[in-house]
Amino acid sequence: MAQVVEKVKDTLLNETKKIRDLRQDTYDLPVTEGMTTDHGTAILDTDNWLKATDGTNPGPSLLEDQVAREKIMRFDHERIPERVVHARGTGVHGYFKLTKAIPEYSYAGVLNDTSRTTPVFVRFSTVQGSKGSADTVRDVRGFAIKFYTDEGNWDIVGNNIPVFFIQDAIKFPDIIHAVKPEPHNEIPQGASAHTSFYDFISLQPESTHMLMWVMSDRAIPRSYRTMQGFGVNTYTLINKKGERHFVKFHWDPELGVHSLVWDEAQKLAGQDPDFHRKDLEEALNSGAPAKWTFSVQVLPESKENDFDFDILDATKIWPEELVPKIPIGELILNRVVDEFFTEVEQVAFCTSHIVPGVGFSDDPLLQGRNFSYFDTQLTRLGPNWEELPINRPVCPVMNFNRDGAMRHKITKGVNYWPNRFGTAAPQGKKFHAEGIIAEYPQKIVGIKQRLRSAKFQEHYNQAQLFYNSLHPHEKDHLIKALSFELNKLEEADVVERMIDRLNHVDNDLASQVALNVGGEIPKALAIPNHGKKASGISQDDFGSVIPTIKSRKIAILIADGFDLIGYEGIKAALLSGSAVVGTIGIRKSGVKSASGKVTKPDFHFEGDRSTSYDAIIIPGGEHVKVLAANGRVIHWIREAFGHCKPIGAFGEAVDLVKAALPLSQLKFADDYNSAEAVSSYGVVTARSYSLPSAAADLVIKEGDTGFIANFSYYVSKHRCWERESDGLCARVAF
Repeated sequence: MAQVVEKVKDTLLNETKKIRDLRQDTYDLPVTEGMTTDHGTAILDTDNWLKATDGTNPGPSLLEDQVAREKIMRFDHERIPERVVHARGTGVHGYFKLTKAIPEYSYAGVLNDTSRTTPVFVRFSTVQGSKGSADTVRDVRGFAIKFYTDEGNWDIVGNNIPVFFIQDAIKFPDIIHAVKPEPHNEIPQGASAHTSFYDFISLQPESTHMLMWVMSDRAIPRSYRTMQGFGVNTYTLINKKGERHFVKFHWDPELGVHSLVWDEAQKLAGQDPDFHRKDLEEALNSGAPAKWTFSVQVLPESKENDFDFDILDATKIWPEELVPKIPIGELILNRVVDEFFTEVEQVAFCTSHIVPGVGFSDDPLLQGRNFSYFDTQLTRLGPNWEELPINRPVCPVMNFNRDGAMRHKITKGVNYWPNRFGTAAPQGKKFHAEGIIAEYPQKIVGIKQRLRSAKFQEHYNQAQLFYNSLHPHEKDHLIKALSFELNKLEEADVVERMIDRLNHVDNDLASQVALNVGGEIPKALAIPNHGKKASGISQDDFGSVIPTIKSRKIAILIADGFDLIGYEGIKAALLSGSAVVGTIGIRKSGVKSASGKVTKPDFHFEGDRSTSYDAIIIPGGEHVKVLAANGRVIHWIREAFGHCKPIGAFGEAVDLVKAALPLSQLKFADDYNSAEAVSSYGVVTARSYSLPSAAADLVIKEGDTGFIANFSYYVSKHRCWERESDGLCARVAF
């Protein structure tokens, strides 16, 4: 009997081992075998969503594609409860005001009623990192807007970059898996400088254009308030005549488009990982609302195929020379949240949330997002997520959706249609009726197949357009960014593939990066560079409408013996221009002026750094001797200079700055009897100082010889990039 029992046990153990081997938890993916679904069936193509297409235009993506649905839905549910992407972010309230009605394009009330003030909630975010990552990492920034319109919620889920890495939504899990931390060690957090990301990019040519944007200064914005916003995808507008136009959405910031420098971004990630969210809160609480101009690019259906790119390709922009932007409104953000979790964390956006008069296109990335976003919110917040206060529409809601976890609304009566009471009947099929969502009667002719049209196969023209349009300092920053990133890679073949990818954009770009990272320098450009440029690409194309120091952070450095009159005069003048002024002192407990009055600084020199400010200014007085003997003060001056920030000094402080920056190219004020300012590479000095006739008289204009007006002009420019191009930054240790 015992022998029989042992034999049975051995048999069971062997069978268990076989099953374990078949269902092992840890295994290496075979390189030579094909891909399958989770239930084991072989997959022929996982790069293209099944569509009805004639091979010329993308055509609609088909919901019957179980491979795409499984891939997207499986991805949507990877993280609970944190967002899979855009986990790190913040949000604020505001409003949208239409300034130009567009009835010729859309019958949407929010795009035609200029008397309305539409409440909005905007969430800014990074993409790659977790909730605990830093604000200033190199990454795309989310720019998602929820309009609480009279006809229902309208969500535009955009980014600060107008294009994306992929053309078809079925590839979204792949790009996010690749850019997320390495699967074996969860490193790096909140950064793209690792092998998996570039392995994917180097094998995915359609990502080349987006790579240019992400390696540019656009990916390290100075502030959420100085970012552009883009809808990314192509939507449609429908007017009352039943005519349809394709549309792209844009937001241009009042303050201009500005970035950090890389050294500054890295330091801030450690010094103040909440830098962007604190900056936004500080500006709004100080009475400086953040403003953007809302514009649309509009194309009639008849012009859909007029370009050498497909207008439905999310890896392409519509150059403004070909399709001009039409300003139609203002976005104003003016109120911080009351409770972060219930508002910022529980807010949920869906690309499928549109209002009557706005529609979808056959953009293959948008069609997948429409499915994925709603599915993700079901997992993250539950089936009744749209009843949460931050997501709830301001207009009445009536339907027969019922029950589910965390139901908030109590509804009396029947829960089905049709019903004997005629309750909540569908409101008709006339697509241009006010407040009614209806589908545009689009004719579809195509064959059910997995493919991309011919124009979707071209990946380098706009990557070249982007690089050609950058200013010299921006190109230099992009080269340095790629060199930093590729230097982190562990696989030499990935580096070589990336150099080849860059060589399809520009030979000089590829050669300089190759030289920096030890790769093979390409002998010739892989394909000719067309040499074309476009407006609206360089950040320098987006200065503020008028020179302003509004909400710019300016540090005033003081120690015992400072000139009180000069200090108070400078501070009052800057505040009159709506700047945010911070006093940095030798100690926070109190600093005594030459006249004996004690001023309490906001920070001491070790408690904050120049990286937190847009500019620094030093008043005159006996305190200069104390400042000169403090190594951290010298570091403040040199670091601000190295980061190309404006520096101001008057009276005795001119000698302090001159000693801290011993560069022959710099010119300083030397006439002790003149209040005329001398500006040199954004360093503004004056030996004598006189206030404007009144602080409110501050007028910022180029060439003004007044000290404060001259200094403010350079602050309004944001940076003095000439320091980099002329090699001055490299000569200052900071």
